Amino acid sequence: MAKERFEEALEKLEEIVRRMEEGEMTLEESLNAFEEGVKLSRLCAKKLDEADRRVDLLLREEGGLTTRPFAEEEREPE
Repeated sequence: MAKERFEEALEKLEEIVRRMEEGEMTLEESLNAFEEGVKLSRLCAKKLDEADRRVDLLLREEGGLTTRPFAEEEREPE
């Protein structure tokens, strides 16, 4: 799973959630799916953190730009 792409991991995680929401799994199947989902969730979070660090590094290297957190009030309405 270590070499898995973010998109693939997210797709698998979405499939696990869909299957669990259907409620047709046994307890053992649910526990196994939950365990796999936690691993995939952690992988996705790690990949997003790595991407965030890369963006920060690139912004610092390219012209000394500074970064700041994305404020909630700056987001466009959904």
